[in-house]
Amino acid sequence: RIYRTQTAGNTTTWTFSAWVKRKATGVAQQIFNANTGSADPENTCYFDTADKLNWYNYISSVTLGHLQTTRKFRDAGAWMHIVCVWDTGNATPGDRMQFWINGVRQTALAIDANPAEDQIGQVNTSGSVMNIGANGYNTNYDFDGCMSWVQLVDGTALTATDFGSLDSTSGIWKIKPGAYATPGTNGFCLAMEDRSNLDLDTSSN
Repeated sequence: RIYRTQTAGNTTTWTFSAWVKRKATGVAQQIFNANTGSADPENTCYFDTADKLNWYNYISSVTLGHLQTTRKFRDAGAWMHIVCVWDTGNATPGDRMQFWINGVRQTALAIDANPAEDQIGQVNTSGSVMNIGANGYNTNYDFDGCMSWVQLVDGTALTATDFGSLDSTSGIWKIKPGAYATPGTNGFCLAMEDRSNLDLDTSSN
């Protein structure tokens, strides 16, 4: 678990990007979770036990935004790139939450419930804790696998091409190493290249 208490940032616009490789399938595993010490409120992205990827915003016992993939991710040996775009100031309801997997926006979703305009969440909320690889309030959903180039960009709605590109020869989605130029107030970039210092922030923050 890597975590940090946030200061006041942009609660309606942000982008999260991570390259992950699961060690096992059929178990729930957390990618990120922003909360104040419990499951309510929280903004969380995780693999469920059916190997679908979920991302939802939960406040006062109400789910205010939830995406769940139709696809199941069961290749424990492969790296995958996950991008979550939170853009609730967007006038188009279907663009307020966006999932990108390996450079492709996921539009065939099992659950596609976008939040109301200008809905806030726990990411970039002052006093909320941003957790990577765990939820922070119990040991459920702890991530078991590898992560690399985990980034949060506070205040900007981006796309997968800001963090990766398609190799024209192999057709493989590849990483763009390096931190996004303007991480914003709570933004960070964890390359995780040094096993002794996994929480080293290589962004301008």
